[in-house]
Amino acid sequence: MEKLETWKVILIILAVFGYVIGNIMLLKYANKFNVKDKIDKQIKPEQGDEKEKEKEKEEPK
Repeated sequence: MEKLETWKVILIILAVFGYVIGNIMLLKYANKFNVKDKIDKQIKPEQGDEKEKEKEKEEPK
């Protein structure tokens, strides 16, 4: 079995570190976006409409 040359080992280590650091940076960047707030804004109006329709149905009785 042949041994890996030093430059190949260093290249593999750098590639792994680059991959890990890149993913960490991506997570930090993605954390800046408030996706939950946008989803809540999209869901809440629908729930509000349903409640208003229920109130309208109850009033005419």
